Formats: sequence, structure tokens, C-alpha cells
Amino acid sequence: MRFSEADGSSGPLIDAYGNDGILIGGRRFTRGLIVTPNRVEEGWGPAHPADLTVEHLDALIAIEPETQVIVLGTGETQVFPDPALYFAVIGRGVGFEVMDTGAACRTYNILMSEGRRVVAGLLPWR
Repeated sequence: MRFSEADGSSGPLIDAYGNDGILIGGRRFTRGLIVTPNRVEEGWGPAHPADLTVEHLDALIAIEPETQVIVLGTGETQVFPDPALYFAVIGRGVGFEVMDTGAACRTYNILMSEGRRVVAGLLPWR
């Protein structure tokens, strides 16, 4: 899916997503990545959502210590992580939303454009 009329003045917006990757600023990413209003970092996350660990989530928080909410995209379908992972994030006072990667891309763009301190951890579409 391609987004239209996105305003990236507050940081990188996700332009499109799908089977061939995630498009941000004309660059296509095909591996897991972290997206924040300040940066894009490729090579994040496990190969499969079921393999997500606390360390993966710690990396999301560490990249932006003032994060208000983490948006986790689990690929083509929504896959809920182990409840212990929720508690690890929520216990730090950070919101945690889990959804398929398409919904996570859309949610990230909305929250970022509202000026929220958001970090997206996006697993590839498989």
C-alpha cells in the first residue's frame, strides 16, 4: 500500500509497505527495522514474531529513551508476543501496541505527525 500526501517535516514517514518491503524516503527496506522521528535503523528483530525477546524490545526503548509508545508490526498478520514482554515494556511506563506491519506503518505515521514520541519496530511482510 502506498500513502499519499504525507508530510515528513517532523521526521521520516513510511511511504509504502507490502511484500517487497517498506519504503521510507525513497529507500526500500526488506529486513526488520526500527523507525523513530529521528532515525531509521535496519537489521532489528527476529526472523519470526514468535521469537521476539525482551532484548528486542529493550533495543526499541534504548534508541529513544523518551519514548511514549512502541508500535510493533509483526509482519503480514498480527502475532501477540508472550505476555511477559508486555509487562517488561508497560512496567517502564511506555505504551505498547501490537499489530500487523501494515497497521503499524499507518499508526506510526499518524502518531509521528501528531508529535508523539513513538518508536516502531517493524518485522518484514512474510
